Amino acid sequence: MKTTINSLADLMAALNNNVPQDLELQTSILCPYSIILPVGFNLTGVNKESCIISFNNNDGIGLTANNEVSNLTIQTNPNSRAIYTLSNHPDLGTLSLKNLTVTGQVQILTRAGTNKTKLLADNIDIVACDSRRYSEQPQKYGVNVYQGAFTVYNFNSDSDSIINATLTNISLGRKGAPVIGSGLFICGFGDNGGWVIADTITTGDIYSNGMLPFGQPDMITAGVFIVNGAKVSNLTHHGSVTTYGVNDMVLDTWGHVEKWVAEKPITSYGPSGIGFVNFGTVDEFDAKDKIETFGSGARGFNQYDGTVKKAVFHSIITHGNGSIGMQFSKAVGSIEVKNGVETNGSLGPSLVKGVIMTLPADAISVKPGGEISKLKISGGITTYGDNVHAYHVEGGIVHELTVKGSIVANGDNSIAIAVTNNGETPLTNVSAVSKKGIAIQISNGKITDRTGLSAKGAKGDVVNVSPDLIT
Repeated sequence: MKTTINSLADLMAALNNNVPQDLELQTSILCPYSIILPVGFNLTGVNKESCIISFNNNDGIGLTANNEVSNLTIQTNPNSRAIYTLSNHPDLGTLSLKNLTVTGQVQILTRAGTNKTKLLADNIDIVACDSRRYSEQPQKYGVNVYQGAFTVYNFNSDSDSIINATLTNISLGRKGAPVIGSGLFICGFGDNGGWVIADTITTGDIYSNGMLPFGQPDMITAGVFIVNGAKVSNLTHHGSVTTYGVNDMVLDTWGHVEKWVAEKPITSYGPSGIGFVNFGTVDEFDAKDKIETFGSGARGFNQYDGTVKKAVFHSIITHGNGSIGMQFSKAVGSIEVKNGVETNGSLGPSLVKGVIMTLPADAISVKPGGEISKLKISGGITTYGDNVHAYHVEGGIVHELTVKGSIVANGDNSIAIAVTNNGETPLTNVSAVSKKGIAIQISNGKITDRTGLSAKGAKGDVVNVSPDLIT
């Protein structure tokens, strides 16, 4: 049943009807209060450019079950919810969002009592949003996470509760005018229940700023955050992803992504804003354009927990002090960088699992517990800062290493290659150069193969503290 809507009075009268209807908005309407779509009701605009539904005092459109909202411009205050769920039905059926331009948060959040939801969202552009005020926040690894401008959150701890989602062409914020809080936020209740399972997620450009104060170590945000309890089959960024804030990751996951592709640049400007950080499981990751960070302590790639089975990077560049290019603390499979790893900073503060620590801006760091099956770098490994390492195997293990181009440390007292703390790596056909320091330093470390190795350092070619471990 189709009902044309020409005024607020028409809209309210139609919503009071007990028969499910397709409400077709013909014009722009200002609502002084939130509206709720009853079960089976749909709201669409005859023309998205002229059909603006705005809410000047409250949240916007509440969904119950089997609702569709499409072909509209929806405007609330940026810190309000433009679209949200307001129901605890056991099965919310299909919630469909299509062709929407939005100011305010889109928050699909299910709670205890709701065990089944299907969410379809296509062509959603959130112009502005501030999502920091909501108290439902995941917590793990010593940090809490703010919700995002587009939030899908299963807040039901029941292990049988599921949100099945397909999200395509999601764009958030504008260049120089990011959404506030996280950007795209996909989250289950935890590691053991309350799931969000997405077969496909695609995005356009995403710009976000967490607006966190500098020095606050226990809160983070991200441009795209796949949190624990979330499983994604295919995640593709057709646009760039950019973050501006403190502790504002660009791509972050505590969940499971099978195939993750970034076609455009991944960029962060804020302190401790890591380009791609993984605490979960990523089967395959492919960054087809550069990952670049500018803030202090803003690493390029960080493997903290879980694993990445295969990852291919175009290039990684960091500029700030303490901004490591790539850091590994857990076992991973095959890692390839096609156009080099470069860092420009020296020592500086960086957020590590909820604690601010001082780190050198090493280009590649393999920490205790870190293990790399295959590491291939084309375009060389280069550092420009003082007192850093270009390639540092510090207690971790690299089984197979291929470097096309030299490993070069340019700064004062910087070391091209360091193998320390029982770390192990081959250096087959590697060229190590330190222009103002030591080329290769070994301290309680093991070089498993040095066939074709060359080293040239201003303060020593090879400084071997533990010669018995060289093979």
